[in-house]
Amino acid sequence: MAKIIPFKGILYNPEKESLSETVAPPYDVVTPEHKEELYRKNPHNIIRIDFGKDKDEDSDEENRYTRASRHLSEWLEEGILVQDREPSFYCYEIKYAVKGREKRTVGFLGSVKIEELGSGRIHPHEMTYSKPKSDRLNILRYCSANTSPIYSLYSSEKKRTSSLLMDMVKTFPFSEAKTADGFTHRLWKISDSESVYQIMAEMEDLDVFIADGHHRYETALAFKKEMEDKGLSKTGEEPFNYVLMFLSNMEDDGLTLLPTHRIIEVDSDIPVRQRLKEHFNLEKISSEDITEEEARNKMLHTMEGNLHCFGMFLTNTGSYYTLSFNDSNVEIDLPDCLKTLDVTVLHKYVFENLLNIKHYEYEMDPEEAVKRARKGSFEAVFFLNNTKIHDLKEVALAGHRMPPKSTYFYPKLLTGMVMYKF
Repeated sequence: MAKIIPFKGILYNPEKESLSETVAPPYDVVTPEHKEELYRKNPHNIIRIDFGKDKDEDSDEENRYTRASRHLSEWLEEGILVQDREPSFYCYEIKYAVKGREKRTVGFLGSVKIEELGSGRIHPHEMTYSKPKSDRLNILRYCSANTSPIYSLYSSEKKRTSSLLMDMVKTFPFSEAKTADGFTHRLWKISDSESVYQIMAEMEDLDVFIADGHHRYETALAFKKEMEDKGLSKTGEEPFNYVLMFLSNMEDDGLTLLPTHRIIEVDSDIPVRQRLKEHFNLEKISSEDITEEEARNKMLHTMEGNLHCFGMFLTNTGSYYTLSFNDSNVEIDLPDCLKTLDVTVLHKYVFENLLNIKHYEYEMDPEEAVKRARKGSFEAVFFLNNTKIHDLKEVALAGHRMPPKSTYFYPKLLTGMVMYKF
């Protein structure tokens, strides 16, 4: 069983600070320009702790990690941050819009006992890189705290916790943050014993699927092992044996996955179209009498809902295409649960087998992807349909992993809504 318990959260004091001024997006989507904006926004913005700035004069004794630790301690002493007196779960709701449709994601924040991935009830679905894990590990070493939650899912058709949370969001929240995109993030404390027991009882037999935050989980596991090597783990229940997670029921209808597109460099003199046409039907999107934006949207609409149908923009022609497998015999060496996924077929078959792609970059916004391709030394952009939520579950339970950036859960959780200190 995945052990999920309430914890004494650290929150911004609503009597001293506005949550809208002090929260930030997750570190991995904060650009240098946005970081500067967050620094200017409020002297107590969480960015100073979670993803601070380096300075030319930094040393082993004074650097962004020591400054993060100092900020956390000082803000607690000053009452900018306060720690709850009793363990709680925290209901977290996001009201947002996507493609003109109003939606709502609801889940709860809890403290989840760390275990080796693949050995129990906590399952990853994506591969990770080492560099982000090194940075996150230093945050844990210096601050002894989780400042941002891991976004995770569970599956419960009984929806007991979902029902409890939906009743709660009808009441007045403890805190609320509005972001520049017009979305609203709200928080409630769940500390009464009946509600806490109800959540724990439903979760005790369920699997947990990491949706967003694989680096943070693997970092928490590495930190736990460091503490064990130092002889600090006596009972296995010390706070560093747990990690902060947001958990949402994948059977609810408020979750949104968006695709992440790939901008590629081709290390070959053979034109991309020539290398692809043997196995794909390439249909050029006619740009006569329509704008480029209309041509791009027409390509995306054509792709929608079709298995293994990709979009492509070529910088040398300035044109958009759709790609779908032709009748040629295509052998893809992948487990069955991965063969049906566009993102793994694109990476394994198109990038590795056909084009031998060594360098590619990621971009969420289709228009921005094309702009970046034109500015840099890129030959093409490949556009994807979104991965489905239950595909994530199937891959994770089978013990496999998708390529990095296979899923983009939208919108992102905010850093600083609740923190978990060891």
